[in-house]
Amino acid sequence: VQLQASGGGLVQPGGFLRLSCAASGSIFSVNRMGWYRRAPGKQRELVATITSGGSANYVDSVKGRFTISRDNAKNTVCLSMNSLKPEDTATYYCNADILRRNGLGSLYQSEYWGQGTQVTVSS
Repeated sequence: VQLQASGGGLVQPGGFLRLSCAASGSIFSVNRMGWYRRAPGKQRELVATITSGGSANYVDSVKGRFTISRDNAKNTVCLSMNSLKPEDTATYYCNADILRRNGLGSLYQSEYWGQGTQVTVSS
């Protein structure tokens, strides 16, 4: 199983970016999906999460600007980022709790991380 993230880049303040992340491999189902970020010199921060039922939560600093969404059929999660600010500059990581079957047919859940994608907000 792997998570493949894409969509980062350089954008001016006030601009828009959309990050995408796709889970692939031997997957039974995907539960919670989310995005984290780590800015230089700072600890990793949870940005947004979404359940398989579509319930979303956001860190206060992005509420009203970022929207997380997912496609359960495709095992993908997206983060639409509007009104970007320089303080949004960070490496963004997607994250998912994925159910798989083991060799005995039993289900088990593991947490997976995508590779980071850089978002830079600068004029």
